Amino acid sequence: MSDWEDEYDQDGVAIYKPATKPAPADWKFSCNDRERENVVFGVKNGTKFGAPRETRANRSGPGPEVNKWGGRGPGRQTTFSKEESSRPLTITVETTSIGRVIGRGGATIRELQESSGARIKINKGGYEGEVVIFGSTAAQQKAKEMIEDLVAEGSRRGQEYEGRCGGEKNGSVWSTAELQAANVVQNRPSIDWDAIRENKEKYKELKWKDIPPIKKEFYTEAPSVAMLTAEEVGEWRKENNNIFVDDLNEEEEKRQIPNPCRTFLEAFERYPEIMENIDRVGFTKPTPIQSQAWPVLLSGEDLIAIAQTGTGKTLAYLLPGFIHMDGQPVPRAERDGPGMLVLTPTRELALQIEAECNKYRYKGYKSICIYGGGDRRGQINLVKDGVDIVIATPGRLNDLQMNELINLRSITYLVLDEADRMLDMGFEPQIMKILLDIRPDRQTVMTSATWPTGVRRLAKSYLKNPMMVYVGTLDLAVSRNESNQVDDLSSDMCLQGLAVQSLHGDREQCDREEALKDFKNGRVRILVATDLASRGLDVHDVTHVFNFDFPRNIEEYVHRVGRTGRAG
Repeated sequence: MSDWEDEYDQDGVAIYKPATKPAPADWKFSCNDRERENVVFGVKNGTKFGAPRETRANRSGPGPEVNKWGGRGPGRQTTFSKEESSRPLTITVETTSIGRVIGRGGATIRELQESSGARIKINKGGYEGEVVIFGSTAAQQKAKEMIEDLVAEGSRRGQEYEGRCGGEKNGSVWSTAELQAANVVQNRPSIDWDAIRENKEKYKELKWKDIPPIKKEFYTEAPSVAMLTAEEVGEWRKENNNIFVDDLNEEEEKRQIPNPCRTFLEAFERYPEIMENIDRVGFTKPTPIQSQAWPVLLSGEDLIAIAQTGTGKTLAYLLPGFIHMDGQPVPRAERDGPGMLVLTPTRELALQIEAECNKYRYKGYKSICIYGGGDRRGQINLVKDGVDIVIATPGRLNDLQMNELINLRSITYLVLDEADRMLDMGFEPQIMKILLDIRPDRQTVMTSATWPTGVRRLAKSYLKNPMMVYVGTLDLAVSRNESNQVDDLSSDMCLQGLAVQSLHGDREQCDREEALKDFKNGRVRILVATDLASRGLDVHDVTHVFNFDFPRNIEEYVHRVGRTGRAG
């Protein structure tokens, strides 16, 4: 470190250091006590300004350099006597000039002092700062002129640079050529995003070129299922909670949705160990979501299952997952990690799914639960001991993934359970990072209780040509037509100058919460909504309910009009 760095900070402000020896008793300044407190001495080789000349005269070494103002160079320190001192001279300078021009690392301050014979103290302010000059009148005037020359030179350079760059500033008084010479400005090649997009698939192929093959199809349709007519299938779906199915394949013609398996035997006759588990727990028949989901998943298709909580979605994806893992070409002992991953939003749900896995044991598969708030070290040890099924919350799994404590490349069967809740809880960034490390040709299942925009976006990004199964009334997954109608009606009211909010399942959760808050607080007096508002909406002063469209059934009509007269 050079000696001037001990005297000034990076902005050129002098650093106060108390003298190691008391000053001579007869040394006095012509300034008052406040001004005397602002006097700062520079130190070089143990010598203070004001030290006896004889001390410096006896120094050995080459003679002093002459700086650009005709004064002494770094080897020379200026001394002051009490007779030369006069009242301090204060000048106002823009703060930017103080930092960039006058006080570059303290070196310029030092040169100014040595050349002029004055002492300089900088008091930085906001837009402008003060430069206080101590010393004789002649020394003060010389220092003032030097400072003005420096500021003018810096301003001239800045104007020249603006002229060369069309008025664009780079935050420096130096020209671009000077900055480049000082290695401040470096020419970096621009990123060719078009080339990256064009080669995206190529990079993906390189990343996954060494993965082992995967098998997905394990379904043999029972004769009793194959012989069902389209009318019989439609009637059965209607009688079992209005099951609605659709093919979301956008690349080819619509595929035929497999007929439902109305009994356990129709789905798992070829898997006696599965049937033993079902008989042991005492189930008599599958739930509607299970009946329609099992033939789709056992056929190897990606699936979106939308149904209320408690309708059997967990078993709908677990049992096909067991069969999927057991049928892979790579033997279980040779896999370098788990084969099934279930992502779920909360610790409670993760533990519940793990309990279901343990209830329906198959082929001795081992499952573990990874969640935030639990014993992280213990969970890491469980992973290292070997595992077949991982049930995890996105945050903790992403933690282990980023620290390379778990291998996700071996996963061939992925479940995104309660996807709408995971998005509402803000897990989308973690989910995206996790899925980047899972092979793209996996089989993927997504379950949800609703079908908002965020879930649709996630499904489109990470499922490949999925089939969809709705169970229950369609207000669980508000149709796009209803959403558009709500938006159109509320927009028309807004154009008429009415304060109105809209509520439907196609809006993000935060937007829905804001709409309800505005309505409850009276910020808006009109709420245009789908049947999402027909249940559980407790607003005390609702006086009118207008049925713009009649609901699908009388039960929903009762719930709609029940919004009035709340709480007595």
